[in-house]
Order: sequence, then structure tokens, then C-alpha cells
Amino acid sequence: MNTIDFAPRRAAFRKLHESGCFMLPNPWDPGSARALQQLGFKALATTSSGFAWSRAHADNAMDVEAVLAHYRAIVAATDLPVNADFEDGHARDLKELADNVRRCIDTGVAGLSIEDSTGDTARPLYELDEAVARMRAARAAIDASGQDVMLIGRAECFLVGHPDPLDESLKRLQAYAAAGADCLYAPGVRTREQIEAVVSAVAPKPVNVLVGHAAPFTLADLAKFGVRRVSVGGALAGAAWGGFLRAARGLAEGRFDGFAGNATHAELNGLF
Repeated sequence: MNTIDFAPRRAAFRKLHESGCFMLPNPWDPGSARALQQLGFKALATTSSGFAWSRAHADNAMDVEAVLAHYRAIVAATDLPVNADFEDGHARDLKELADNVRRCIDTGVAGLSIEDSTGDTARPLYELDEAVARMRAARAAIDASGQDVMLIGRAECFLVGHPDPLDESLKRLQAYAAAGADCLYAPGVRTREQIEAVVSAVAPKPVNVLVGHAAPFTLADLAKFGVRRVSVGGALAGAAWGGFLRAARGLAEGRFDGFAGNATHAELNGLF
């Protein structure tokens, strides 16, 4: 069992959700987690895609043992609260889901998300009743642990191509809030109107917005929309991979100009 007292991190994480709007960047390994702490961020979130890519896998292809080990490594690399992108809890069965949530808590995370995506293209979302039951099971597991870990309820309607993604997301997020989710999240919302609709639907509970693209608004704008936290998913990992691939493709063509924007050896040594 981990002997570190994670209560202060968890209390700080919950406090961040009470007012204002904070940035929740997503490292994909211990080095990127430590770097983000050095840059002054107040909390971090894992990224299932960034982690999977670092292990030469596609997103959603990592098993629960690897995922839990990854959380332990990220938590150990930083003093900041860490939110776990726990996908669908890596279980269909409710008992197994609850067991996995308890194991996730034991890694030291301050929050964990449960999404309603099944990974099955023929049936991409859990039916609402089942999705709500899963959220309740996760809530009960957290409560039984006695740890102040936040539960984030995710509606994946935009990401799976639902024909009416906003209305379906609003319905689901309201149900997840009633089932005990502390924070709500519909990755894929992009416009001010969509974001404000989500914020209004689940108020006063906090809302997370994903910004993994070159957005036309700032953190301050999102705060005005009522958003409490902003994460970037695999976008930082994508930025790193983008730089790597540009430089590597240049090498394949006999060029070295892809190194022009590199962080220096001294800068990185100093960072760590």
C-alpha cells in the first residue's frame, strides 16, 4: 500500500473547482508531468491517447494493469493533483468496474473520469440506464474508499458521431450529475452556445471543456462562459509527436532543419 498521504492534493483539487477557471494540461509520461509542474500549473490530467502512443499502441488499447501503473508513475513524478482519464473503467461488469475504481484510487489520483463510450462501433454508447448505473457504481466505490476523490462524468456523444450530440449530451450529463458525478464533461463541444448549454444544464456543478485544437477563444473567455476547468487531452502529446515527425521526415530526406525549434540540452537539464 502507498504510505503517502494524498489528502492535501485531493483537497486542493476539489478547491480548484469551486470558483474561477483553471487549466488542466495532460502529460503523457513522468517527464512531461514534471515539466508541467515546473511551468506553474496547479493540477494535471492523464491522457489515454498520449500514454498509448508512448507505448506504440492506438488509443483505448491499453489494459487496466498498464493504465494503473501509468497513473502511479505520473502521481509519483509530481506533487500536483492528478485526474485520471479512466476511460470506461476498463470493465463492463459493475462489480469489476467498482473494483477497478478502488484500484485507481489507490494509485493516488485526485479525480477520475468514467465515460459512456463502449468502444463498439455498432453500439458506441452505453444505453443511458446502464451508463447511469455505472456512474452510481463508481460513486459508491469512491464513497466506500473514504477518500475525497472527484468523479467526472463524461458523455462521449460528440466523439462517437451521435446524430443529436448536444441534446443527448445534456440529457446524459444531467443524469450523471444526479448519479453522483462531481464534474461533468462532454468532449467535442466547440462553440460558445454548446459550452454555455452544458454549463447551464448541470449548474451548479463544474464543467470541464476539452480544447485540443487551435481554438478561437482563451482561458479567460471560457471562464466567462462558466467553465471551471479546461483540459487538452492528447494535444500536448500530439504537439510533441508533430515536432518529432517533422524532424524525422526531414532526416529521411537528408535535412536537419527540423531541429530549429528544439528545446536545448541545457534547458531540459535545468527543467529537471
